[in-house]
Amino acid sequence: MLNDDGPGRGQWSIAFDGVFGPYFLGKLLANIGIWVFSVAAIILVYETTQSAFLVGVVSVVQFLPQMLLVTASGAAADRGNRKLQFLIGRSLCMLGPGSLAIWMLWSAHTPPAWLVMAAALTVGLGFAVGGPAMQAILPSLVRPRELPHAVALDNVSFAVGRAAGPAIGGVLAATMGLDWAFAAAAILHLAFFIAIVLMPATPRLLQSAKRESMWAGLRYAARVPAVIPILLAVTTIGIAADPGLTLAPGIANQIGSGPELVGMFASAFGLGAFIAFFPQARLTAVLGSRRLAPTGLVMMAAGCLGLIPASAAWLALLWFSVMGAGMTLSLTALGIEIYSRIPDAYRGRVMALWLLGFMGARPFAALVNGSLAETAGVGVALAVTAVCPLAAAWICRPSVLR
Repeated sequence: MLNDDGPGRGQWSIAFDGVFGPYFLGKLLANIGIWVFSVAAIILVYETTQSAFLVGVVSVVQFLPQMLLVTASGAAADRGNRKLQFLIGRSLCMLGPGSLAIWMLWSAHTPPAWLVMAAALTVGLGFAVGGPAMQAILPSLVRPRELPHAVALDNVSFAVGRAAGPAIGGVLAATMGLDWAFAAAAILHLAFFIAIVLMPATPRLLQSAKRESMWAGLRYAARVPAVIPILLAVTTIGIAADPGLTLAPGIANQIGSGPELVGMFASAFGLGAFIAFFPQARLTAVLGSRRLAPTGLVMMAAGCLGLIPASAAWLALLWFSVMGAGMTLSLTALGIEIYSRIPDAYRGRVMALWLLGFMGARPFAALVNGSLAETAGVGVALAVTAVCPLAAAWICRPSVLR
Protein backbone atom coordinates (compact mmCIF):
# COMPACT_ATOMS: atom_id res chain seq x y z
CA MET A 1 0.00 0.00 0.00
CA LEU A 2 1.31 3.44 -0.99
CA ASN A 3 0.34 6.11 1.50
CA ASP A 4 3.19 8.59 0.94
CA ASP A 5 2.44 11.81 -0.84
CA GLY A 6 5.64 11.77 -2.86
CA PRO A 7 5.91 13.07 -6.39
CA GLY A 8 3.38 11.43 -8.66
CA ARG A 9 4.51 9.39 -11.64
CA GLY A 10 3.31 9.79 -15.21
CA GLN A 11 0.03 8.51 -16.57
CA TRP A 12 1.60 5.46 -18.21
CA SER A 13 4.29 4.90 -15.58
CA ILE A 14 1.87 3.57 -12.98
CA ALA A 15 0.57 1.03 -15.51
CA PHE A 16 3.96 -0.69 -15.19
CA ASP A 17 4.27 -0.20 -11.44
CA GLY A 18 4.82 -3.33 -9.36
CA VAL A 19 1.74 -2.63 -7.23
CA PHE A 20 -0.80 -1.06 -9.57
CA GLY A 21 0.48 -2.71 -12.76
CA PRO A 22 -0.74 -6.28 -12.02
CA TYR A 23 -4.13 -4.89 -10.97
CA PHE A 24 -4.47 -2.87 -14.18
CA LEU A 25 -3.36 -5.68 -16.50
CA GLY A 26 -5.47 -8.26 -14.68
CA LYS A 27 -8.59 -6.10 -14.81
CA LEU A 28 -7.99 -5.35 -18.48
CA LEU A 29 -7.90 -9.06 -19.29
CA ALA A 30 -10.92 -9.77 -17.07
CA ASN A 31 -12.97 -7.06 -18.80
CA ILE A 32 -12.22 -8.72 -22.13
CA GLY A 33 -13.23 -12.03 -20.56
CA ILE A 34 -16.58 -10.59 -19.49
CA TRP A 35 -17.50 -9.77 -23.07
CA VAL A 36 -16.11 -13.03 -24.45
CA PHE A 37 -18.37 -14.92 -22.04
CA SER A 38 -21.39 -12.73 -22.80
CA VAL A 39 -21.06 -13.13 -26.57
CA ALA A 40 -20.51 -16.89 -26.33
CA ALA A 41 -23.44 -17.32 -23.93
CA ILE A 42 -25.78 -15.34 -26.18
CA ILE A 43 -24.74 -17.33 -29.25
CA LEU A 44 -25.17 -20.64 -27.45
CA VAL A 45 -28.62 -19.83 -26.06
CA TYR A 46 -29.89 -18.56 -29.39
CA GLU A 47 -28.52 -21.56 -31.31
CA THR A 48 -30.12 -24.05 -28.92
CA THR A 49 -33.48 -22.31 -28.35
CA GLN A 50 -33.99 -19.83 -31.24
CA SER A 51 -35.53 -17.57 -28.58
CA ALA A 52 -34.69 -13.88 -28.47
CA PHE A 53 -36.45 -13.70 -25.11
CA LEU A 54 -34.11 -16.26 -23.54
CA VAL A 55 -31.15 -14.37 -24.98
CA GLY A 56 -32.36 -11.35 -23.02
CA VAL A 57 -32.75 -13.47 -19.90
CA VAL A 58 -29.00 -14.20 -19.99
CA SER A 59 -28.25 -10.51 -19.41
CA VAL A 60 -30.98 -10.19 -16.78
CA VAL A 61 -29.71 -13.07 -14.62
CA GLN A 62 -26.15 -11.75 -14.93
CA PHE A 63 -27.14 -8.28 -13.71
CA LEU A 64 -29.68 -9.38 -11.10
CA PRO A 65 -27.22 -10.36 -8.29
CA GLN A 66 -25.44 -7.04 -8.66
CA MET A 67 -28.68 -5.15 -8.19
CA LEU A 68 -29.76 -7.20 -5.16
CA LEU A 69 -26.51 -7.90 -3.31
CA VAL A 70 -24.01 -5.17 -4.13
CA THR A 71 -24.95 -2.93 -1.20
CA ALA A 72 -24.46 -5.75 1.32
CA SER A 73 -21.19 -6.58 -0.42
CA GLY A 74 -20.08 -2.96 -0.01
CA ALA A 75 -20.70 -3.14 3.73
CA ALA A 76 -18.68 -6.36 3.90
CA ALA A 77 -15.81 -4.66 2.05
CA ASP A 78 -15.65 -1.96 4.74
CA ARG A 79 -15.76 -4.46 7.61
CA GLY A 80 -13.31 -7.14 6.56
CA ASN A 81 -10.48 -8.17 4.28
CA ARG A 82 -11.07 -6.59 0.89
CA LYS A 83 -8.44 -8.70 -0.82
CA LEU A 84 -10.06 -11.94 0.32
CA GLN A 85 -13.49 -10.73 -0.77
CA PHE A 86 -11.95 -9.74 -4.08
CA LEU A 87 -10.57 -13.29 -4.55
CA ILE A 88 -13.88 -14.95 -3.69
CA GLY A 89 -15.69 -12.80 -6.24
CA ARG A 90 -13.12 -13.53 -8.93
CA SER A 91 -13.36 -17.27 -8.22
CA LEU A 92 -17.08 -17.13 -8.97
CA CYS A 93 -16.38 -15.24 -12.20
CA MET A 94 -14.03 -18.07 -13.24
CA LEU A 95 -16.49 -20.77 -12.22
CA GLY A 96 -19.25 -19.56 -14.57
CA PRO A 97 -17.52 -19.88 -17.96
CA GLY A 98 -15.18 -22.58 -16.65
CA SER A 99 -18.07 -24.93 -15.86
CA LEU A 100 -19.50 -24.52 -19.37
CA ALA A 101 -16.10 -25.12 -20.95
CA ILE A 102 -15.57 -28.31 -18.92
CA TRP A 103 -19.09 -29.55 -19.76
CA MET A 104 -18.56 -29.04 -23.50
CA LEU A 105 -14.96 -30.28 -23.71
CA TRP A 106 -15.40 -33.39 -21.56
CA SER A 107 -18.92 -34.47 -22.45
CA ALA A 108 -18.91 -33.26 -26.07
CA HIS A 109 -22.54 -32.25 -25.57
CA THR A 110 -24.12 -28.82 -25.86
CA PRO A 111 -25.17 -27.57 -22.42
CA PRO A 112 -28.88 -26.83 -21.95
CA ALA A 113 -30.09 -23.26 -21.70
CA TRP A 114 -30.68 -23.54 -17.96
CA LEU A 115 -27.00 -24.35 -17.40
CA VAL A 116 -25.97 -21.27 -19.37
CA MET A 117 -28.34 -19.21 -17.19
CA ALA A 118 -26.78 -20.74 -14.08
CA ALA A 119 -23.30 -19.84 -15.36
CA ALA A 120 -24.40 -16.25 -16.07
CA LEU A 121 -25.92 -16.07 -12.58
CA THR A 122 -22.63 -17.29 -11.09
CA VAL A 123 -20.69 -14.61 -12.96
CA GLY A 124 -23.17 -12.02 -11.70
CA LEU A 125 -22.67 -13.25 -8.14
CA GLY A 126 -18.93 -12.89 -8.62
CA PHE A 127 -19.30 -9.24 -9.58
CA ALA A 128 -21.72 -8.61 -6.74
CA VAL A 129 -19.34 -10.10 -4.19
CA GLY A 130 -16.05 -8.71 -5.47
CA GLY A 131 -17.06 -5.48 -7.25
CA PRO A 132 -17.23 -3.07 -4.27
CA ALA A 133 -13.98 -4.42 -2.82
CA MET A 134 -12.34 -4.05 -6.23
CA GLN A 135 -13.36 -0.38 -6.49
CA ALA A 136 -12.61 0.40 -2.85
CA ILE A 137 -9.08 -0.95 -2.98
CA LEU A 138 -8.01 1.14 -5.98
CA PRO A 139 -6.77 4.27 -4.11
CA SER A 140 -4.53 2.16 -1.86
CA LEU A 141 -2.51 0.95 -4.87
CA VAL A 142 -1.13 4.38 -5.85
CA ARG A 143 0.10 7.57 -4.25
CA PRO A 144 -2.55 10.24 -3.66
CA ARG A 145 -1.28 12.45 -6.48
CA GLU A 146 -1.48 9.50 -8.89
CA LEU A 147 -5.14 8.76 -8.20
CA PRO A 148 -6.45 10.63 -11.29
CA HIS A 149 -4.16 8.53 -13.51
CA ALA A 150 -5.26 5.33 -11.76
CA VAL A 151 -8.96 6.18 -12.20
CA ALA A 152 -8.37 6.96 -15.88
CA LEU A 153 -6.53 3.68 -16.47
CA ASP A 154 -9.27 1.82 -14.62
CA ASN A 155 -11.81 3.24 -17.07
CA VAL A 156 -9.52 2.42 -19.99
CA SER A 157 -9.60 -1.26 -19.02
CA PHE A 158 -13.39 -1.14 -19.27
CA ALA A 159 -13.29 0.66 -22.62
CA VAL A 160 -10.77 -1.75 -24.16
CA GLY A 161 -12.78 -4.71 -22.88
CA ARG A 162 -15.93 -3.33 -24.48
CA ALA A 163 -14.17 -2.59 -27.77
CA ALA A 164 -12.15 -5.79 -28.11
CA GLY A 165 -14.12 -8.34 -26.09
CA PRO A 166 -17.14 -8.82 -28.40
CA ALA A 167 -14.89 -9.16 -31.45
CA ILE A 168 -12.60 -11.65 -29.70
CA GLY A 169 -15.57 -13.64 -28.45
CA GLY A 170 -17.11 -13.78 -31.92
CA VAL A 171 -13.84 -14.85 -33.56
CA LEU A 172 -13.19 -17.55 -30.95
CA ALA A 173 -16.73 -18.90 -31.28
CA ALA A 174 -16.48 -18.99 -35.09
CA THR A 175 -12.97 -20.43 -35.40
CA MET A 176 -12.37 -22.58 -32.32
CA GLY A 177 -15.88 -23.22 -31.06
CA LEU A 178 -17.96 -22.07 -28.12
CA ASP A 179 -16.22 -24.49 -25.75
CA TRP A 180 -12.88 -22.77 -26.25
CA ALA A 181 -14.49 -19.35 -26.08
CA PHE A 182 -15.78 -20.20 -22.59
CA ALA A 183 -12.38 -21.63 -21.67
CA ALA A 184 -10.68 -18.41 -22.80
CA ALA A 185 -13.07 -16.33 -20.69
CA ALA A 186 -12.25 -18.44 -17.63
CA ILE A 187 -8.50 -18.13 -18.28
CA LEU A 188 -8.77 -14.34 -18.59
CA HIS A 189 -10.51 -14.19 -15.21
CA LEU A 190 -7.83 -16.51 -13.80
CA ALA A 191 -5.18 -13.98 -14.86
CA PHE A 192 -6.93 -11.33 -12.75
CA PHE A 193 -7.16 -13.79 -9.84
CA ILE A 194 -3.39 -14.34 -9.99
CA ALA A 195 -2.79 -10.59 -10.18
CA ILE A 196 -4.84 -10.15 -7.02
CA VAL A 197 -2.89 -12.86 -5.22
CA LEU A 198 0.34 -11.05 -6.08
CA MET A 199 -0.93 -7.72 -4.76
CA PRO A 200 0.20 -6.57 -1.29
CA ALA A 201 -2.16 -7.63 1.50
CA THR A 202 -4.79 -5.07 2.37
CA PRO A 203 -4.92 -4.36 6.10
CA ARG A 204 -8.23 -4.75 7.88
CA LEU A 205 -10.02 -1.61 8.90
CA LEU A 206 -10.42 -0.32 12.42
CA GLN A 207 -12.95 -1.94 14.76
CA SER A 208 -15.13 1.16 14.67
CA ALA A 209 -15.61 0.77 10.94
CA LYS A 210 -16.47 -2.92 11.28
CA ARG A 211 -19.38 -2.24 13.59
CA GLU A 212 -21.06 0.20 11.24
CA SER A 213 -23.86 -0.95 8.96
CA MET A 214 -24.64 -0.32 5.33
CA TRP A 215 -27.19 2.26 6.45
CA ALA A 216 -24.50 4.10 8.38
CA GLY A 217 -22.51 4.31 5.17
CA LEU A 218 -25.55 5.63 3.29
CA ARG A 219 -26.20 8.26 5.94
CA TYR A 220 -22.57 9.33 5.81
CA ALA A 221 -22.63 9.60 2.00
CA ALA A 222 -25.80 11.69 2.15
CA ARG A 223 -24.09 14.19 4.44
CA VAL A 224 -21.01 14.67 2.23
CA PRO A 225 -21.48 17.50 -0.28
CA ALA A 226 -22.01 16.50 -3.93
CA VAL A 227 -21.85 12.71 -3.38
CA ILE A 228 -25.54 12.19 -4.23
CA PRO A 229 -25.30 14.28 -7.45
CA ILE A 230 -22.18 12.32 -8.43
CA LEU A 231 -23.96 8.99 -7.92
CA LEU A 232 -26.95 10.23 -9.91
CA ALA A 233 -24.64 11.28 -12.74
CA VAL A 234 -22.96 7.85 -12.77
CA THR A 235 -26.42 6.28 -13.07
CA THR A 236 -27.21 8.43 -16.09
CA ILE A 237 -23.93 7.35 -17.71
CA GLY A 238 -25.14 3.76 -17.48
CA ILE A 239 -28.42 4.85 -19.11
CA ALA A 240 -26.71 6.88 -21.85
CA ALA A 241 -24.42 3.96 -22.76
CA ASP A 242 -27.36 1.64 -23.47
CA PRO A 243 -28.21 2.75 -27.07
CA GLY A 244 -25.00 1.09 -28.26
CA LEU A 245 -26.64 -2.25 -27.47
CA THR A 246 -30.42 -1.97 -27.31
CA LEU A 247 -30.96 0.57 -30.11
CA ALA A 248 -28.08 -0.54 -32.33
CA PRO A 249 -30.20 -2.86 -34.54
CA GLY A 250 -32.78 -0.13 -35.08
CA ILE A 251 -30.12 2.45 -35.93
CA ALA A 252 -28.53 0.03 -38.41
CA ASN A 253 -31.92 -0.52 -40.01
CA GLN A 254 -32.49 3.26 -40.15
CA ILE A 255 -29.24 3.62 -42.10
CA GLY A 256 -30.24 0.78 -44.41
CA SER A 257 -27.58 -1.65 -43.29
CA GLY A 258 -27.70 -5.14 -41.86
CA PRO A 259 -26.84 -6.72 -38.51
CA GLU A 260 -23.13 -6.74 -39.34
CA LEU A 261 -23.07 -3.03 -38.41
CA VAL A 262 -24.38 -3.68 -34.89
CA GLY A 263 -21.09 -5.11 -33.65
CA MET A 264 -19.23 -2.21 -35.23
CA PHE A 265 -21.34 0.22 -33.20
CA ALA A 266 -20.26 -1.43 -29.94
CA SER A 267 -16.64 -1.39 -31.04
CA ALA A 268 -16.86 2.28 -32.09
CA PHE A 269 -18.21 3.19 -28.66
CA GLY A 270 -15.35 1.31 -26.99
CA LEU A 271 -12.77 2.79 -29.35
CA GLY A 272 -13.95 6.31 -28.57
CA ALA A 273 -13.76 5.54 -24.86
CA PHE A 274 -10.19 4.30 -25.31
CA ILE A 275 -9.01 7.24 -27.42
CA ALA A 276 -10.36 9.72 -24.86
CA PHE A 277 -7.90 8.34 -22.33
CA PHE A 278 -4.94 10.02 -24.02
CA PRO A 279 -6.06 13.68 -23.75
CA GLN A 280 -7.80 13.03 -20.42
CA ALA A 281 -4.80 13.95 -18.23
CA ARG A 282 -4.23 17.20 -20.11
CA LEU A 283 -7.92 18.07 -20.06
CA THR A 284 -8.07 17.39 -16.32
CA ALA A 285 -5.09 19.69 -15.78
CA VAL A 286 -6.64 22.47 -17.89
CA LEU A 287 -10.33 22.18 -16.98
CA GLY A 288 -10.21 20.36 -13.66
CA SER A 289 -12.37 17.34 -12.91
CA ARG A 290 -15.29 19.57 -11.86
CA ARG A 291 -15.60 21.02 -15.37
CA LEU A 292 -14.60 17.85 -17.18
CA ALA A 293 -17.43 15.78 -15.65
CA PRO A 294 -20.30 17.85 -17.15
CA THR A 295 -18.34 18.19 -20.41
CA GLY A 296 -18.24 14.42 -20.82
CA LEU A 297 -21.94 14.14 -19.99
CA VAL A 298 -22.81 16.74 -22.65
CA MET A 299 -20.73 14.75 -25.17
CA MET A 300 -22.80 11.64 -24.43
CA ALA A 301 -26.01 13.62 -24.96
CA ALA A 302 -24.63 15.09 -28.20
CA GLY A 303 -23.85 11.59 -29.43
CA CYS A 304 -27.42 10.44 -28.80
CA LEU A 305 -28.86 13.48 -30.56
CA GLY A 306 -26.42 13.16 -33.47
CA LEU A 307 -27.55 9.59 -34.10
CA ILE A 308 -31.17 10.67 -34.72
CA PRO A 309 -30.60 12.16 -38.20
CA ALA A 310 -27.57 9.96 -39.05
CA SER A 311 -28.09 8.56 -42.54
CA ALA A 312 -24.69 7.01 -43.19
CA ALA A 313 -22.74 4.33 -41.37
CA TRP A 314 -19.68 6.52 -40.89
CA LEU A 315 -21.78 9.20 -39.21
CA ALA A 316 -23.33 6.72 -36.80
CA LEU A 317 -19.89 5.27 -35.99
CA LEU A 318 -18.59 8.79 -35.36
CA TRP A 319 -21.41 9.65 -32.95
CA PHE A 320 -21.01 6.35 -31.09
CA SER A 321 -17.30 7.13 -30.67
CA VAL A 322 -18.22 10.59 -29.31
CA MET A 323 -20.51 8.90 -26.77
CA GLY A 324 -17.71 6.53 -25.74
CA ALA A 325 -15.25 9.43 -25.35
CA GLY A 326 -17.77 11.30 -23.23
CA MET A 327 -18.20 8.27 -21.00
CA THR A 328 -14.46 8.02 -20.33
CA LEU A 329 -14.08 11.72 -19.56
CA SER A 330 -17.13 11.93 -17.29
CA LEU A 331 -16.52 8.64 -15.46
CA THR A 332 -12.89 9.53 -14.81
CA ALA A 333 -13.72 13.02 -13.56
CA LEU A 334 -16.55 11.78 -11.34
CA GLY A 335 -14.32 9.00 -10.00
CA ILE A 336 -11.68 11.54 -9.00
CA GLU A 337 -14.33 13.64 -7.28
CA ILE A 338 -15.90 10.82 -5.28
CA TYR A 339 -12.61 9.23 -4.21
CA SER A 340 -11.46 12.61 -2.89
CA ARG A 341 -14.58 12.91 -0.72
CA ILE A 342 -14.97 9.45 0.83
CA PRO A 343 -12.54 8.12 3.47
CA ASP A 344 -11.35 4.53 3.36
CA ALA A 345 -13.71 3.39 6.13
CA TYR A 346 -16.78 4.15 3.97
CA ARG A 347 -15.34 3.57 0.52
CA GLY A 348 -16.69 0.05 -0.01
CA ARG A 349 -20.27 1.07 0.74
CA VAL A 350 -20.20 4.22 -1.37
CA MET A 351 -18.56 2.47 -4.33
CA ALA A 352 -21.23 -0.23 -4.04
CA LEU A 353 -23.76 2.51 -4.76
CA TRP A 354 -21.58 3.65 -7.66
CA LEU A 355 -21.68 0.15 -9.17
CA LEU A 356 -25.39 -0.21 -8.45
CA GLY A 357 -26.12 3.01 -10.33
CA PHE A 358 -23.82 2.36 -13.29
CA MET A 359 -24.62 -1.33 -13.80
CA GLY A 360 -28.12 -1.50 -12.35
CA ALA A 361 -29.51 1.27 -14.54
CA ARG A 362 -28.73 -0.51 -17.77
CA PRO A 363 -31.39 -3.29 -17.66
CA PHE A 364 -34.06 -0.67 -16.95
CA ALA A 365 -32.68 1.58 -19.69
CA ALA A 366 -32.77 -1.36 -22.10
CA LEU A 367 -36.40 -2.02 -21.23
CA VAL A 368 -37.42 1.63 -21.67
CA ASN A 369 -35.40 2.12 -24.86
CA GLY A 370 -36.74 -1.07 -26.39
CA SER A 371 -40.32 -0.11 -25.59
CA LEU A 372 -39.91 3.45 -26.90
CA ALA A 373 -38.19 2.30 -30.08
CA GLU A 374 -40.98 -0.18 -30.77
CA THR A 375 -43.86 2.18 -30.07
CA ALA A 376 -42.55 5.63 -30.99
CA GLY A 377 -39.39 5.01 -33.01
CA VAL A 378 -35.63 4.92 -32.49
CA GLY A 379 -35.35 8.71 -32.72
CA VAL A 380 -37.69 9.24 -29.79
CA ALA A 381 -35.78 6.70 -27.70
CA LEU A 382 -32.50 8.48 -28.47
CA ALA A 383 -33.97 11.88 -27.63
CA VAL A 384 -35.32 10.66 -24.28
CA THR A 385 -31.95 9.06 -23.51
CA ALA A 386 -30.13 12.32 -24.30
CA VAL A 387 -32.16 14.18 -21.68
CA CYS A 388 -30.60 12.08 -18.88
CA PRO A 389 -26.92 13.09 -19.32
CA LEU A 390 -27.96 16.68 -20.02
CA ALA A 391 -29.83 16.78 -16.71
CA ALA A 392 -26.86 15.15 -14.97
CA ALA A 393 -24.51 17.76 -16.45
CA TRP A 394 -26.62 20.44 -14.79
CA ILE A 395 -26.85 18.54 -11.51
CA CYS A 396 -23.05 18.10 -11.48
CA ARG A 397 -22.12 21.57 -12.70
CA PRO A 398 -18.86 22.97 -11.27
CA SER A 399 -20.56 25.11 -8.62
CA VAL A 400 -22.24 21.99 -7.16
CA LEU A 401 -19.06 19.90 -7.18
CA ARG A 402 -17.14 22.77 -5.66
